[in-house]
Amino acid sequence: MKITLRQLAVFAAVADTGSTAAAGERIALSQSATSAALNELEAGLETRLFDRVGTRLVLNELGRAALARARTVLDGAADLEREFHGGAALTPLRVGASTTIGNYLLPGLIASYLAEYPQARVDVRVENTAHIVGAVARLELDLAFVEGPSHEAEVVAQPWREDELVIVAAPGHPVLAAAASGRIGVAALREQAWLLREPGSGTREVVEQALLPHLKRLNEGLRFGGTEAIKRAAAHGLGLACLSVAAVGDWLAQGRLVQLPTTLPRIVRPLWLVQHRSKALSGGAQAFVAHGRVATPD
Repeated sequence: MKITLRQLAVFAAVADTGSTAAAGERIALSQSATSAALNELEAGLETRLFDRVGTRLVLNELGRAALARARTVLDGAADLEREFHGGAALTPLRVGASTTIGNYLLPGLIASYLAEYPQARVDVRVENTAHIVGAVARLELDLAFVEGPSHEAEVVAQPWREDELVIVAAPGHPVLAAAASGRIGVAALREQAWLLREPGSGTREVVEQALLPHLKRLNEGLRFGGTEAIKRAAAHGLGLACLSVAAVGDWLAQGRLVQLPTTLPRIVRPLWLVQHRSKALSGGAQAFVAHGRVATPD
């Protein structure tokens, strides 16, 4: 039995879209040709790769195991084509990022990467850490950069950069009166309303891990789905926030926010590079990772 690249491309497209009709549209094949290629692959492997659930095709356990290998083969073929055709027909690199990284660090990195590799294509997906790590586990992304730890068995994570978190408030916030004699202690911080991200956010998880051992509890004032909203709420005096220096550095310089002097230790968290455990990075993905380790993100 000979497995063809077309069969693997059909397999990957069906896994992404959930049907042979949608997969055919994605890779410019008729539904009948798509179904035939998938049937040939399953017959050759002597196993079903999908469970038929109504009108949808859902990867089963064997299909999930095979998909990572299929994508590795397809990525290798695409790399070979790029090498011998001067970068023609580039496959987009699918990069994910959690919100702080995606909003404040990744744009600058992509800009400098494209300046070095002008023929490259990058598709970006920005969501909270849990969603992004899940997308890597489902092979929807080639790699991702996240703020929180990974809890997916199919994903491996390695340190990428360090990021400092600071506690900020509006310049006229009443808590600043407690700093008149020096630094703000835990008793005063414990009584404040805190502006927090939603559960599943890497930033929220790190903030809780950093603050709860000292404050014992966080008085949640308002909850937001993004860092930018928290910044604005803090600047309007709605509470305290613990955010990345990358996110608030400009507003600190402008005086729209102030960093609180506290008795707490410095808060530093690692940022993580995550990829699928069974999928090798393509040449383009390796180049992007290497660039991201040395480039200045702003």
